[in-house]
Amino acid sequence: MMSAEERLFSVSKSQRLDKAVAANVRPQLSRTAAQRLIELGEITVDGARQDSSYMLKPGEVVRVTLPPPEPKAPQPENIPLDILYEDSDVIAINKPAGMVVHPGVGNKRGTLVSAVLHLVPEMEGVGDEERPGVVHRLDKETSGVVLVAKTEAALRVLQLQFKSRTINKTYLAVCVGDVFPQRGVIDKPIARDPAHRQRMAVLPGGKESITEYMVSDVFKRVGEGAYSLVRAHPRTGRTHQLRVHFASIGFPIVGDGLYGATKHDALSKRLAPRHLLHASELRFRLPSTDAEMRLTAPMPADFTSVLAELVAGD
Repeated sequence: MMSAEERLFSVSKSQRLDKAVAANVRPQLSRTAAQRLIELGEITVDGARQDSSYMLKPGEVVRVTLPPPEPKAPQPENIPLDILYEDSDVIAINKPAGMVVHPGVGNKRGTLVSAVLHLVPEMEGVGDEERPGVVHRLDKETSGVVLVAKTEAALRVLQLQFKSRTINKTYLAVCVGDVFPQRGVIDKPIARDPAHRQRMAVLPGGKESITEYMVSDVFKRVGEGAYSLVRAHPRTGRTHQLRVHFASIGFPIVGDGLYGATKHDALSKRLAPRHLLHASELRFRLPSTDAEMRLTAPMPADFTSVLAELVAGD
């Protein structure tokens, strides 16, 4: 494990402590990061703690203790998992809503990959160092089947299946409104929203994005409008694809505030940020035997609870 690093410096002219630290300890520290370390007592002036606004004088020695950098590779964590299938090549997990697939900004711990590494330590280093074994992803608040490769060979085979679109995915979604037409294909290109970097959007020149869907049931609640249970089959795998596509035809997924569901819908406001989208089925071919495999993930309790509520109020 790497140890903390210390930096010493002084200035030639008077300036704020936090500004001086950010200027002299680059690129490791921003001014905001410097302020956090000052509050923690990791930055001193001539051995004494000072506030961020302290005016540093020429000749005073600033000591900065930098915390060791966090490892890029995810660390194993003992987190319970709902394992749907496992062999020498792959492990399939029924991911709960709220769990991130692999570490990222603001989500370093508690990820699915860290949990799998605890069970399968030999998976470390398979594929991308920062997301070992990851074949595909689900959004944090999307539940359902996630497939993880245990070996480099299995990873390559599965990635090829996704690229060639021979893997079939089925999702269940509850949408706001009476989805019409009840069976259809949404063929709209998707790209990063230039006005909102956390969102994707239907944009000319975006990547080809195709979703087939069929309405399974419609629930009409007195005074609240209608909701539709939809079975969707994405033929491409774009970021937020189903969420963007259903919002684009006027029927956002319940609970999805990012794509407009919470603006006027009381049920969505109550459930957000959990959007009612569940990866219920995955069909693929096993890497070693080429046998066809069909994995299903039962609907989670929150999903079935909402459906029961909709049925009761229908």
